[in-house]
Amino acid sequence: MAEKKPQIFANHARWDPLFHFFALPVFLISAIAAVVHFLMRPSLHSGWLFVVAVAAAIAVLKIRTYALRVQDRVICLEERLRLATLSPEPLRSRLPELTERQLIALRFSSDAEAPNLAERVLSEKLAPREIKEAIQTWRPDYWRV
Repeated sequence: MAEKKPQIFANHARWDPLFHFFALPVFLISAIAAVVHFLMRPSLHSGWLFVVAVAAAIAVLKIRTYALRVQDRVICLEERLRLATLSPEPLRSRLPELTERQLIALRFSSDAEAPNLAERVLSEKLAPREIKEAIQTWRPDYWRV
């Protein structure tokens, strides 16, 4: 098994080759081809082919979106628990103020810097990108797809 490449801000985005470079393009190209076919040869059959192709493309996108939303919810739960465990009491009472996007970005911070960074996020209202850029010791997330 190949070693995992160390994850940092510059390379933390994940691509799923079968989804991003095969399934998604195939469904989107099929929908475009169905539109072209319908415009060149309008009929009930080509219209129905278009409807099915668009429905399939939407289904693929929605399935992906639903999976990402579940991952986001799990990440938020994990981060709330981690921060509640690592943070001192004054900060612990403010953790509900963190947004979903902020929690998701904080998952990359090490245990040592998470409480201080969370406090900074709350006081400065940092955006997810700013949070990720502020992380000194990157904690990789290889499970996110």
